[in-house]
Amino acid sequence: MTEIIDLRTDPRTAAEPGRLLRAVAETLRVPTSRVRHLRVVRRSIDARQRRVMVNLGVKVWLDEEPTEDSLITPVEYHRLPEDAPEAIVVGAGPAGLFAALRLIELGVRPIVLERGKDVDARKRDMAAISRDNIVDPDSNYCFGEGGAGAYSDGKLYTRSKKRGSVDKILNVLAQHGASEDILIDAHPHIGTDRLPQVIKAIRNTIIGCGGEVKFSTRVDGLVFDSEGEVNGVTTVAGETYNGPVILATGHSARDIYTMLLDSGVELQPKGLAIGVRLEHPQELIDRLRYHSPEGRGRWLPAAEYTMLTRVDGRAVYSFCMCPGGYIIPAASGEGQLVVNGMSPSHRNGPRANSGMVVEILPEDVAGNDDERENTLRMMRLQERIERAFWEEAGHTQNAPAQRMTDFVNSRGSSTLPPTSYPPGIHPARIDKLLPEGIARRLQQGFREFDRKNRGFLTAEATLIGAETRTSSPLRVPRDGETLAHVSVGGLYPCGEGAGYAGGIVSAAIDGDNVATAVAAKLGRKG
Repeated sequence: MTEIIDLRTDPRTAAEPGRLLRAVAETLRVPTSRVRHLRVVRRSIDARQRRVMVNLGVKVWLDEEPTEDSLITPVEYHRLPEDAPEAIVVGAGPAGLFAALRLIELGVRPIVLERGKDVDARKRDMAAISRDNIVDPDSNYCFGEGGAGAYSDGKLYTRSKKRGSVDKILNVLAQHGASEDILIDAHPHIGTDRLPQVIKAIRNTIIGCGGEVKFSTRVDGLVFDSEGEVNGVTTVAGETYNGPVILATGHSARDIYTMLLDSGVELQPKGLAIGVRLEHPQELIDRLRYHSPEGRGRWLPAAEYTMLTRVDGRAVYSFCMCPGGYIIPAASGEGQLVVNGMSPSHRNGPRANSGMVVEILPEDVAGNDDERENTLRMMRLQERIERAFWEEAGHTQNAPAQRMTDFVNSRGSSTLPPTSYPPGIHPARIDKLLPEGIARRLQQGFREFDRKNRGFLTAEATLIGAETRTSSPLRVPRDGETLAHVSVGGLYPCGEGAGYAGGIVSAAIDGDNVATAVAAKLGRKG
């Protein structure tokens, strides 16, 4: 007999198999000898009270051995026939890769065109950013196989559960090598050390089923048929690929936005968020979140936090929190200084970081008489801030930084705490480098966060700037039913770069949905 029980227990019992077995037996009021096997299927940490508890869902086998212990429900991918129709997928980030997988499910051959290099080769280009201050515009932390998410914490938590099946996305990731823990944890993550292998496994599935994945293939134009519908793309190498086009280029492909405008494709300015990376000692965050001077102790993971308030009508909030993580240089071109965060799977680094950002809406940014520049005004704001930080850094990736308490009190920092940021940091007036409205709201937001979490506002924490790539500055509008562009048929914008997602899972779901629409256009339905 099997059943799933809910169990609320202390962290040590949740972590030790023997103690967990006894707790399960006590809950069921049976001897431990009758419990032949157990499997945790749900797990969340409740740190709202001083006594931290772990909530578990446990599948229990009583008086019988399990015939199957895996939680993965794999998706079947079959070899495509020679006459399968083709579709073009521009970008090999989460949206593009999951669009390609869905096309294969529905009998359509995906041709994936990625401007950057494969997930292993791009490591050398990322190292050059820190070592030599050289940013390859096609191969960096934003561009390349896996997209911006390939070298990130791999956070998989999403609220976009009405857009599609979160469970399917998580199962496909586990099917391709991610830990089954992502199917269990309330806030799942893969880790930057494991994501590349998962991404390579997905690529191998695409190729093994008859699809194609082409690296160092930057798209620079659209191909239109006689009726004005998109029927392919061109590349900087002069190649042409024909078929309906899924545009999954991510939020940093600024040249794609200008190319779309040049091609007569409508774009709309979109709200975004701008601020800094905030870095604390992880042990300080552990003490605050777990309400204990000993921190997380032996049985709890590195603590996370989520912060949110409103200042002068705009949200101020934490973004992409990376426990035990690292801050990384995320510029995608010359003249930019941008930072982001990542964590390894064990989240065992000595520092925690998160984006701390302020909501910016299109009406907050002055318009322009030039229609094109008016459309691009949110992107231009990003560019101005990134260039200001780069110029202050002497045209290097050595980032401007300021102690948190000095920032809040509008004063310079004479010294800085240690940092995880590889290119290094130097004291600077971030309160002056950021636009006044952003700096002021951050200052007030930090005071508010400290009122609710005493000790969060501390001289041990460092602001490192700038964090500008939280989302796309533009939306590529599409029809709600066909998911094609509102006025240009054959073009299917999706994922973060089109303004329809905000993370790995939501981008993957959007890619899956758009691929379904493309397959239907080609006469292939699931």
